[in-house]
Amino acid sequence: MRWQNKRLSDNVEDRRGGGGMRTIGIGGGIGGIIIIVLALLFNKDPQQVLQQVQQGGGGAVQSTEQVTEGSDETARFASTVLAYTEDVWAEQFRALNKTYIPPKMVLFSNATEGGCGFAQSAMGPFYCPADSKVYLDLTFFNEMQQRFNVVGDFAMAYVIAHEVGHHVQNLLGISDRVQAMRARLSQTEYNKLSVKLELQADFLAGVWAHHAQRMDNILESGDMEEALNAASAVGDDKLQQATQGHVVPDAFTHGTSAQRMHWFKKGFDTGDLSQGDTFQQ
Repeated sequence: MRWQNKRLSDNVEDRRGGGGMRTIGIGGGIGGIIIIVLALLFNKDPQQVLQQVQQGGGGAVQSTEQVTEGSDETARFASTVLAYTEDVWAEQFRALNKTYIPPKMVLFSNATEGGCGFAQSAMGPFYCPADSKVYLDLTFFNEMQQRFNVVGDFAMAYVIAHEVGHHVQNLLGISDRVQAMRARLSQTEYNKLSVKLELQADFLAGVWAHHAQRMDNILESGDMEEALNAASAVGDDKLQQATQGHVVPDAFTHGTSAQRMHWFKKGFDTGDLSQGDTFQQ
């Protein structure tokens, strides 16, 4: 991805440690997603499962990571991607006769407080509608590479664009409509609705990539393959197969690898918001 020396976003809140060594809990990033998937499968509270792991269950350990210039470069990359999302979505909202209000991105180490409660690295990147912020521990990208062989800067851009996609859904009132239905649905039915919401966020990430490329020719050879590889790696079926050896479709919350790749690519190919109604599929 061509991103060096481009505009940085003014909407980054850096809460990372002030240098030296920092502690990283077991299962940061993708590992945290696996913990949450397992908790949902067995009808457990993800926070309780996470606490058990951190207290020593399952061979949990803690490690340290030196804060280096490399992590600062990744922070600049994340800020650049956020700036690109601001440019794209401001234009798209103007076309809808709406005003785009960009989210803040919170960079943190290990844990932090947010509008949706206590956030830990093990939760992976997420968007909080209560404070309109994207939360990201940059070590998530290390986990993507080490555990699932997901490499490349555009894979990281896909992750950020997906979370900003949730912000777009929030601004358009889609998230509220889905949340309002929760009390009337069984867990299985709500999981299906959650999948549709997540797949739409993948579609919106693709729409972002389409228009960012049109605006500034950001893509290099292999970038789309990097993003599709990332989308595939976090499919529910692949995560379940890796963690428990079999797949439970009723417990899906984000969609299969094939679905996630399909909707990201559809967003990229069309660049058309009207093509992203995953709820009618």
